[in-house]
Amino acid sequence: MRRTVLKGMVALGAIAAMLGSAAAQTTLERAKEQGYIRVGFANEAPYGYATPDGRLTGEAPEVAKAILAKMGINEVDGVLTEFGSLIPGLKAGRFDIIAAGMFITPERCQQVQFSEPSYGIGQAFLVAEGNPKNLVDYSSVAENSDVKLAVMAGAVEAGYAEAAGVPQDQLVILPDQASLVSAVKSGRADAAALTALSIARMAENNEGVESTPPFGEVAGESVKGHGGFAFRPEDTDLYEEFNRHLKEFIGTQEHIELVSQFGFGEGYLPNKTTEELCAGE
Repeated sequence: MRRTVLKGMVALGAIAAMLGSAAAQTTLERAKEQGYIRVGFANEAPYGYATPDGRLTGEAPEVAKAILAKMGINEVDGVLTEFGSLIPGLKAGRFDIIAAGMFITPERCQQVQFSEPSYGIGQAFLVAEGNPKNLVDYSSVAENSDVKLAVMAGAVEAGYAEAAGVPQDQLVILPDQASLVSAVKSGRADAAALTALSIARMAENNEGVESTPPFGEVAGESVKGHGGFAFRPEDTDLYEEFNRHLKEFIGTQEHIELVSQFGFGEGYLPNKTTEELCAGE
């Protein structure tokens, strides 16, 4: 009887050790063991989006795939999420990396751990053909109380508008790019604000609208945004290994060739570090 009890205790100890080992497994260890990882994206071309046949692509997902492959993780599953829900989704464990070209800002740095930036870019507006209200930047919206400006929920453009003096009642908050285009085409908004590459692509793919020339300042401050990949702060080993490979990759010929298909290239390389961006510099 005593021997049976001892055997039972040993068995229970082994099970407890196995469960403890599983519980201690990090996100990176799990991803390498399983051979895949989940990334969140917001269907914002050209940063991260799904093709009509469901393939995940865009600047951020393709760079993520290249880096993760160097880490021994060869499969990337995309989780489509509204932009404003990306950080909550990451923190809730719906996915393990945000690969959506998300701008690195001091406010977001308080919630997630960012990689070094993979690109830097300015702003532009989507307007009706001919730009009937002569909108050129956020200050031109602030100067005309009749103008409605569409911005994407959770994106940086609402903050830029506020800094330029655009009242809240002139903003139309929408969930995605398709809604921005629809608002401008229908006249619900006079302009939609996003990064210059996104606006150029939206104008190219839709009739009756055009892009304003890109601009890089709001209220005297640079608004050249820098996008990177976001991680949960506790996923230290995943972030560190990804970031190490990313820093070696950005600016190489392999990198430039990979992202040029999305309109990025040597003119869109970052010129600030994550430390500077998180500090608001």
